[in-house]
Amino acid sequence: MQVYEYSVIRYTPKVEREEFINIGVLVFCKSKRTLVSAFYLNETKINCFESELDFETLKMHVDAFERIAKGTCKSSPIALLDVAERFRWLTAVKSSAIQASRPHPGLTEDVEGVLNRLFKELVL
Repeated sequence: MQVYEYSVIRYTPKVEREEFINIGVLVFCKSKRTLVSAFYLNETKINCFESELDFETLKMHVDAFERIAKGTCKSSPIALLDVAERFRWLTAVKSSAIQASRPHPGLTEDVEGVLNRLFKELVL
């Protein structure tokens, strides 16, 4: 069994109202040096909330967030950090439209399976 941590990624249309929509999940396993993610933007649901961001801009920000998590965003120095540092940076408390829950721990033998289960339970 491996220790893992996960964080739910949220879209907060208006930070001051503290409303949010779960849009993704990050799962990090230090011993496997793995950081996996899954995102889904439900345009109909998102458009029910008033926001300064239009859907296409939000999609661009989420795509960049996901590329940073995967370490493939060439324009971000954060993407160059090791897996643990990227996870800690992405899940740091911030007051922005894309926020992360505090990390939660667990034990698993299948990190991808955990990602799929959490994604279905918490996002879809």
